[in-house]
Amino acid sequence: MRQQLIGMLAAILALSGTSAQAQRQRSDEFHAKYELKEVVVMSRHNIRSPLTSGGAAYQRVTPHSWFQWSSPSSQLSSRGGVLETEMGQFFRKWVVSEGLLPDNYRPEGDEVLFYANSRQRTFATAKYFSAGFLPFANVEITHKYEEDKMDPVFTPQFTKMNDTYRQQVLAEIQAMNGGPQAWMAAQQPTLDLMEEVLDMAHSPAALQGDTTHFWYDDVQFKIEKGSEPKMNGGYTLANSVADALVLQCYESESMTAFGHELTTEQWRAICQVKVVYDALLFSAHVAAVNLAYPLVSRIREELQRNDRKFMFLCGHDSNLCSIAAALGIEFPEAEGALELHTPIGSKLVFEKWSDGSEDYVAINLVYQAIDQLQSRSLLSLDEPPMVMPITVKGLTANSDGLYSWADLDARFAEAMAEYEAIDDVTTDAEAAPLSEPTQPAAIYNLQGQRLDVPQHGVNIIGGKSVRVEK
Repeated sequence: MRQQLIGMLAAILALSGTSAQAQRQRSDEFHAKYELKEVVVMSRHNIRSPLTSGGAAYQRVTPHSWFQWSSPSSQLSSRGGVLETEMGQFFRKWVVSEGLLPDNYRPEGDEVLFYANSRQRTFATAKYFSAGFLPFANVEITHKYEEDKMDPVFTPQFTKMNDTYRQQVLAEIQAMNGGPQAWMAAQQPTLDLMEEVLDMAHSPAALQGDTTHFWYDDVQFKIEKGSEPKMNGGYTLANSVADALVLQCYESESMTAFGHELTTEQWRAICQVKVVYDALLFSAHVAAVNLAYPLVSRIREELQRNDRKFMFLCGHDSNLCSIAAALGIEFPEAEGALELHTPIGSKLVFEKWSDGSEDYVAINLVYQAIDQLQSRSLLSLDEPPMVMPITVKGLTANSDGLYSWADLDARFAEAMAEYEAIDDVTTDAEAAPLSEPTQPAAIYNLQGQRLDVPQHGVNIIGGKSVRVEK
């Protein structure tokens, strides 16, 4: 399987090489017209160990032992640190080749800034990247709070709210892919696969009468000021388990999970379970202009500066998702990756170019392919990570693949104006049901058989253990 994967990725890289090279190694004709002035990188953290909020539920749904992680829960793994250092080395070679910075550069004044969320995994990602990017400098990573406290700039939370706005957010969520219930139901074959891979019917959760199946018929959304959008209900368990499975795939160097050899398509389907969860929470445009406002305004501020040469921001996939939704950025389907749009460690890269009279911006998604993640491949201009151009809905790039900065700046301004137009008033914040009426809760016995009606004894109804007497 691993050799098959390597062959598949080699074919993908060969097919995508022309477009990727055009984004990385500009032609002599291009350089005669433009000069690179600044690079702003909005990064997702690299490989971490699984999260354990909520009692590490992912551990209870299988009788098998999970991979022994090299870091405590939620923190950047050793592999993640190595991979991020390699990515920093690639970016160093690239900006040096473009003449933006000299090799072994030591920052002067405000020319370079690293700013990360105060979570360990984001701060450490920025630190490892800086070690590869500027090996001759002991770069300070700006962060505002003590370890593992969320910085509001990187927290995709609602900072304005009113009842009408809340209903607009929920209406847009309901409109996605036929509605949340239909979108989740479309993942049922993958949820069945995950149950089989985990041997969920013989897990501690099943034996203790907790749950034997993934479910999603009780989902509710909570939209409140001062909080991230929340999804309550059974699908949160499916999301956390899919997250842990994929992280184990990266960290263990194996496409096999608990003795089950899975195809690349099956792994991508498992990732899709998480994509649905994140998209419902963070990709509704009317929500995203609120959630992403601090980062959208910060990135715009950076691109307006003339004294900065390189800016590195490090946050989470929720940040990338909400920024894209706010600005109308359309991520390409990530080639050579398991995750569809924002692979682990991926970077949303804004390159500001000038032709001497006007400024332009190229936007790319840069990430390591699955084989590069698992083999920890050294990166260089000749052996690069994946680089894919990004489009912006409603804007047209010129023949050199660059957007007018004036046009892109106007898009930033539009998103910020939408946020500023939201009235912030006191509301009655309540959990909003997924739909009215919801479908009847799924019923299973402890052997995992679906029932039409509860039977005598312990039943699993809506993912909860319920004892039914005669």
